Amino acid sequence: MPKISAATNVAQRAETQRKILTAFGELLFTQGLPGLTMTDVARHAGIGRTAVYNYYADMEELLVSYALTETEKFVAELRDGLNTLENPVDQLALYIRAQVEDLTRRHLPPGPAMAAVLSPKSFSRLADHVGELNSLLQQILRSGMAQGFLPLGDVDALARLILGTLSSTASRAKAQEPGSPELEGQIAATVRFVASGAGAVFDDDGRPLVVAPVQSV
Repeated sequence: MPKISAATNVAQRAETQRKILTAFGELLFTQGLPGLTMTDVARHAGIGRTAVYNYYADMEELLVSYALTETEKFVAELRDGLNTLENPVDQLALYIRAQVEDLTRRHLPPGPAMAAVLSPKSFSRLADHVGELNSLLQQILRSGMAQGFLPLGDVDALARLILGTLSSTASRAKAQEPGSPELEGQIAATVRFVASGAGAVFDDDGRPLVVAPVQSV
């Protein structure tokens, strides 16, 4: 039997881990977290239950790994998208759309529910990544205020209100089919509602207008 090279072994482990996380994510989407077992994940991934335990000690560890992996990928893709836009109101619109689409697609439990099923240490790891998304939103808001596209205000309070609105919208949007006109309509309405609520004003062609003197915030 030929000897397996280190590179091949690493690739094989990465592929098995990908299968586990993919299976877990698909089961979260179809049946949710309550009642989900490692056996369910192994069966859906097409691998042995023991193999799953070689990567994750329990459901909590698997949930945390899935959430961190998805969040890291989402943040990286979001940053890439934001870097293609110059106007902070356009960046805010992209942030809103991306967040609602992601929250609708991933079907992770909301923050309070995650806190109830995870240990404080595990929840703290997730909170760090959620904090990164919050910081990104605050950067967009500060930029909008500094450039005069948004009126000056309490950035921290505004960010909390926006994130709460996005979570609420995503909960309702989960009843819609991905890519459906109904879902697109909900997302578009949320984008305009949140942007207008933050103080953005648009011309007849939908372009953001300067509403306040440019200044440092």
